[in-house]
Amino acid sequence: MIGIGAIAGRGGVDRLDHPHRPVWRLPVRPGVNVRPAGPDDLDSLVELCLSARTEAAVGAQLCTDDADRLRDQLGLLMAVPGGLVLVGTVDGTPAGMLLARLVGPSLFTDAVGLNLEAVYVLPDARRRGLGHMMLATIAQEADEAGAVDVYATPLPGARGMQRFLARLGFAPAAAHRVVTTSALQRRLAHEGATASTTRRNGLEDLIARRRQARASRTAAGDQAASISMHVNRAVQMRRPSASSTTTW
Repeated sequence: MIGIGAIAGRGGVDRLDHPHRPVWRLPVRPGVNVRPAGPDDLDSLVELCLSARTEAAVGAQLCTDDADRLRDQLGLLMAVPGGLVLVGTVDGTPAGMLLARLVGPSLFTDAVGLNLEAVYVLPDARRRGLGHMMLATIAQEADEAGAVDVYATPLPGARGMQRFLARLGFAPAAAHRVVTTSALQRRLAHEGATASTTRRNGLEDLIARRRQARASRTAAGDQAASISMHVNRAVQMRRPSASSTTTW
């Protein structure tokens, strides 16, 4: 139905209660939040899917462009047992989504797995931690459900997504990529810590550069003042004094 889209963001986990299943909200930055999708979110989810389709180079493989049909498909995923649909918001406005499904156990295996079908964040909302927050939320859901592995099926030619999944530990598995739930949680936690350190170091570097620039301007001003003073002295020394003037 819908393939893996664009991912962005970082985060950690904080559990909240829910009447049906555990829900996980990850307050990484003010105004950024993740919650389970409800019936009122269907129109927003359709818009996000269509935005992802427009952005993707292989949009036809991502999802249909028929909004009504897409709304029915999303509604079925939300209703099917094991279907997991998350909405990511920025300042209360839907800006990202995650579609996944818990699979198993079955007649063929006692194992439970999580199939990650789509992750997408609007371009203007990226680099704020929303994508990683949704992934960390779904990884915690997988852990609670006893899912040992998380599977993803990136679209052909989606090199950015392939690199992103590889960085999070997803390894090739036939047409899928797979990572253990525990390994995914460790990678997400590590990336969140690395991002925090990078932001802190970047701020310290900016402050240091500003101080250096300010010191350079001060030194240049002092040097200019010194040169002006020396020039004025030289001019005064060259001028003949009134006492040395000869009258003919």
